[in-house]
Amino acid sequence: MTAGDEWRPAPGDPTGRGRARYRRWDGTQQPAGIEADELLDALSEDILADGDLEDALRRMMEDGLPADRDRAGLTGLRELLRRLADRRRELLERHGLGDVMGDLRRQLQEIVDTEREGIERRLAGSGEPGDAGGPGDPMRRMLGDLARRHRAALDALPDDPGGRIRALEEYEFLEPAARDAFQQLLERLQGRMLDSTFQGLADRLKATTPEELRATREMVRDLQQLLQDRLSGGNPDASAFLGRYGDAFPGARNLDDVIAQLAERMAAMQSLLRSLSREQRDELGSLMDALLRDDRLRYDLARLASLLDRILPEGLGAPYAFRGDHDIGLEQALDEIAPLQQMDRLGERLADAGDPSALASVDADEVRRLLDAESAEQFAALQRAAQALEDAGYVTRDGDRLELTARGQRRIGQRVLDEVFGRLGRDAFGGHRVARVGWTGERTGTSSPYEFGRPFDLDLRGTLDRAVSRAFAAPAGDARDTPPATGGRVPVRLAPDDFQVHDAEEVTSASTVLLLDMSRSMLLRGCFVAARKVAIALDTLIRTRYPHDTLHVVGFAYVAREVPPGSLATLSWHGNEYGTNLQHALLLARGLLARGSPANRSIVVITDGEPTAHIDDGRVEFNYPPTRRTIEATLREVARCTRDGITINTFMLERSRALGEFVDRVTRMNRGRAFYASPERLEEFVLVDYLDRRTRRVA
Repeated sequence: MTAGDEWRPAPGDPTGRGRARYRRWDGTQQPAGIEADELLDALSEDILADGDLEDALRRMMEDGLPADRDRAGLTGLRELLRRLADRRRELLERHGLGDVMGDLRRQLQEIVDTEREGIERRLAGSGEPGDAGGPGDPMRRMLGDLARRHRAALDALPDDPGGRIRALEEYEFLEPAARDAFQQLLERLQGRMLDSTFQGLADRLKATTPEELRATREMVRDLQQLLQDRLSGGNPDASAFLGRYGDAFPGARNLDDVIAQLAERMAAMQSLLRSLSREQRDELGSLMDALLRDDRLRYDLARLASLLDRILPEGLGAPYAFRGDHDIGLEQALDEIAPLQQMDRLGERLADAGDPSALASVDADEVRRLLDAESAEQFAALQRAAQALEDAGYVTRDGDRLELTARGQRRIGQRVLDEVFGRLGRDAFGGHRVARVGWTGERTGTSSPYEFGRPFDLDLRGTLDRAVSRAFAAPAGDARDTPPATGGRVPVRLAPDDFQVHDAEEVTSASTVLLLDMSRSMLLRGCFVAARKVAIALDTLIRTRYPHDTLHVVGFAYVAREVPPGSLATLSWHGNEYGTNLQHALLLARGLLARGSPANRSIVVITDGEPTAHIDDGRVEFNYPPTRRTIEATLREVARCTRDGITINTFMLERSRALGEFVDRVTRMNRGRAFYASPERLEEFVLVDYLDRRTRRVA
């Protein structure tokens, strides 16, 4: 424990057996995990910029989220892949494969030396001076001849380990310790090497009886035929094969499962072979031949490995460039290659994780085994992120896709609205209020006398103050208002004129259509994201503070179309469309505003260019630069809106002369307003205008 730590009983555990550690906050600790609200807030800007929840989640998975004092961070896949690469490089730089057979040579030499020592010890114990060729007892001469033959056999042993193992298998040991050591080494090598090459088949490959070897060769050849059929473009049925040999491939249900198991079993040895020099590969091949003991089976297994190597897209086992100064032996090399292969497979799965569901296929325990506990916990937190959004009701799964729910849309909208009002500041927001008071709306903090027909929202304190003031101000001799002597206490009698009711701001209902230019230039100039924020902020403002108002959003490019409110956060620009058909947008907006009869009807236009398209006789006519026909058709629709009492306010995102002249004509015809706004502050201007316009007129 560090300074400031304290052990306390966990809640509900007065005995203190289960203890929890508490520590004073110093700004460096992070909460246990990121909350769904924090996660969606962190993703909202990316969702608004791209319009795609899954793309935003994918980028979050890749890059992670930085931590701060109020929010736990998330470690991204890029960081985990970097750690995996560092760990992989560390393993490769730790060891070398300069003499991979050196350890086996040493063990075999120790066995030979033990045998030689046993021979010499027996000769010395028999009284033989060391040369069995001299005169003496016939038994001594026979023992000398036996020792000479064994010495000659040991002297003739091949240098390569495989050849030496084959020779020692035929050799009759005189020394029991040497014989036992050789058998133990042979069994260990057979188990280790055969399992590394054909894991799960080692017991079959160790068969010694002719019947067992024949059954193993049949299995390998049947498997060869299945692989050959697959290479020829067929889809062979492996059910009969698995029915006969399924015990060698536990859990396999089809040929793909068999291939996957074989690839995983054989990959370590194949990687080692490809990592060695040609001379080392020849030595290792000779060793494997010695361990298999059957020439025909060796050929069949080599052909099986060749077929499997051709079937797999990236081959069977990649080479590894060990660069360390400390050479390791054959068995340790296989032990080092196994985690390297596991790291490569894990890295591929993490790099290919295109969506949150793909992370579910990765086990956090595997991350812990290959990296460390901290990385495993961070990866598990990344896995839980998308699920946390689902559990909170912010996203829902539609098949394989994740989509924002209505609650998620509202959360993003509220965040955008809070961001906008936060930048506006108290003075700007306060400027949206009006001085007049009325009977409905939000309380102003003042009160006034009640009038018949007005809502009876009683201000009790104001009513009592008025009654008491009237009692004390009553003229002398007024028997009705003069309080009787009651020991200094003044009784309060309420009169009709005393009643005070709370004042409230007068508000009017409003109907607004927001026209968003969704032409290609809006995206290229960086204006579309700001325009979408306007729509979201206005929609949230109206739904939360002015529920009786209505807002419609219409996007326009080559043609205009209404945008459903529930899809504003994921609204995509019309990337394959060209044109700025403001005439069609105004026509559609006029129809939407005709459905109701609020006091205020207006259209807000956000665009970066003058009209370049219009509808004529049911067909879209597009021209750039814009023609007089398009301008006149658009202005005729402006005139119709003006006759219907609809105000048009225009926000220009481009200072071009042509756009300025067009908007000037619209403003003079409609008597609306025109603004130039930069994309960075567009939403502030629109919301200021909406609030100001909405509260200025009083019913």
